[in-house]
Amino acid sequence: MNASHTPAEPRDPVAATGEESAVTYAFLLLPSHNRVYAQASVALAQAELEVFGQTVLEGRLDAVERTEFGGVPYLSFRVRGGLGERDLRFLSNLSSLYALFEVADGLLRPLPLRRLDKFASDLLTIQKYPGKTNEDFTKLLLNVTALATEHPERLLTGELRVLDPLCGRGTTLNQAVMYGLDAAGVDHDGKSFEAYNTFLRQWLKNSRLKHQAETSTVRRNRKNLGRRLQVRLGETKELYKKGQAIEVTVVHADTTASGEFFRRNSFDLIVTDAPYGVRHGSRSAQALSRSPVPLLTSALPVWTELLRPGGALGISWNTHVARRAELADLLAGHGYTVLDGEPYHGFRHRVDQSIDRDLIVARLPRPTDRGR
Repeated sequence: MNASHTPAEPRDPVAATGEESAVTYAFLLLPSHNRVYAQASVALAQAELEVFGQTVLEGRLDAVERTEFGGVPYLSFRVRGGLGERDLRFLSNLSSLYALFEVADGLLRPLPLRRLDKFASDLLTIQKYPGKTNEDFTKLLLNVTALATEHPERLLTGELRVLDPLCGRGTTLNQAVMYGLDAAGVDHDGKSFEAYNTFLRQWLKNSRLKHQAETSTVRRNRKNLGRRLQVRLGETKELYKKGQAIEVTVVHADTTASGEFFRRNSFDLIVTDAPYGVRHGSRSAQALSRSPVPLLTSALPVWTELLRPGGALGISWNTHVARRAELADLLAGHGYTVLDGEPYHGFRHRVDQSIDRDLIVARLPRPTDRGR
């Protein structure tokens, strides 16, 4: 298979309809530095692509399969009517996409990507520490959750506000900032709070970005509720001067106290990676449970108050310590609509000998939609 170097223009999907008008595409997968994650990358890429197909591509995608060109693995697929500009803007942000091609007349024609990335990749990659969630998977989880909202197009316009209520050292927050989204996080571990505080300030300084950063203690009724980092940063100096800044807020507190720091209905996405070890983000009596279910039981009522109707929640967890059905029942009991079936059952993968990771995504319906 030869490769043409002339960029192909995105097609107008309205220009043609029907099976005979399907256009074939293929994308080269992003090389992964994590060997175990690389082994699962094709299956994860296929599941993520099919979520895009069901949602923003409105069911026009089919024939997703692994293929090889010149001995190199690709993921190929067809889109009825071809990819339009809006479609391309979405697909450019697939977590595992390295390069996208249109396959026609025996040639691979590269398509120009429309990535949302606002900053250099070191925002995501520079932090190295044991237990860090793979940044490619974090991007995948954020993408799939954003597509589950009532208005997934807001991912492209930067209007979504993200909360990670178990944020650790901020991998999810950094991905949100990379997309230009306002982000907030909560974590009970003081060392993680300080590490992220130090990292973000130093990264902003090294990147020479216009910003303001302040760390303070939150007090109410003469009681210390926790420490808070508040940052405003601009993609450019010009945007910052116009007041178009990205806001990041991180709180050192128990996740069940999240409602003390943020207003009701103030987030569009809740995206989090449930801890896999002995301790979780709540200091309640259940905190020593290996399962995330006790934590979620105590935290979900608080998180749900913070989520806007029409928003979505995405959680990844270790399937060795909790069953998918348990989490689905718990979410449904708090009024969520769990997105089930294919392709949402295609994300389970091995992390190490003791961890098989999966994700679950659910939408919070508007009150008028519940019970339908």
